[in-house]
Amino acid sequence: MSTTRARLPDRLLRGALVVLAPLAFAFIVAHILWGMLVALVLFPLLPSGANDALVKFWSRILLVALGIRLELQRDPEAADIDATRGALLLINHVSWVDVFVVAAVTPARFVAKSEIARWPVLGRFAVAVGTVFVERGRRHAVAHVNHTVTARLRAGQSIGIFPEGTTTDGSRLLVFHANLVQAALAAPAPVIPLGLQYRQDGLPSTAAAYIGDTNLGQSLWRILLAPRLTARLHWLPAVPCEGRTRQAIAGRAREAIGAALALPEVTAADESADRQPDRPLATAS
Repeated sequence: MSTTRARLPDRLLRGALVVLAPLAFAFIVAHILWGMLVALVLFPLLPSGANDALVKFWSRILLVALGIRLELQRDPEAADIDATRGALLLINHVSWVDVFVVAAVTPARFVAKSEIARWPVLGRFAVAVGTVFVERGRRHAVAHVNHTVTARLRAGQSIGIFPEGTTTDGSRLLVFHANLVQAALAAPAPVIPLGLQYRQDGLPSTAAAYIGDTNLGQSLWRILLAPRLTARLHWLPAVPCEGRTRQAIAGRAREAIGAALALPEVTAADESADRQPDRPLATAS
């Protein structure tokens, strides 16, 4: 009897989520369209500080609509979040939601694959909010993106990259690619690791993982039906860059994230078995 009583709240909650999920889905679609309209119409007219505040506000509303609680854990030795500008953020990659989790905490723009720019709706939105696009497979593409990111960093804009280059289920860290770390050395700019983990009832969760053959709609529905989903973001101390190569900096960032999340690091030899098919939001960086 006690077991049945213990499970009853979860059953009621899941039933409520099934009923409310279609409404949440409709609200999210409307929220995205509203965000696109604001980005296209107001962003060109407003100062960058106002745009940053709008992106942060918009992202927080999206997380609420998704039923994701944001939990920020800042290392005592890390830089003040509100004062951080012009930093290169290195983030482990689990989901398409990652971008909005980070944007809900700090004003940042992201590097993404060029396919997004050609999407009929979200592509316009991504362009309007200042996404940096990279055309993988094209000669000199990385050099061009490095030049753009360096200029953005020097102008005081923080840039987020996902150096694994693809998503995982959150249970391991793939090798961090270091190409875009060169922009931080050229600027110069601080390199700040951010460790991101999705959790339910105090344990790691794969509910938000955007992996395998899951499409965006399926992923969204799975998130909406996940009770008590939390996105825990670890804001870690900047990696010392002086005298280090970009590969060494990426490696140190990976070690810091792995330690914060208590995750094993996949070796290069084993990585091919762990990699997921390319996702539009991820870039090998």
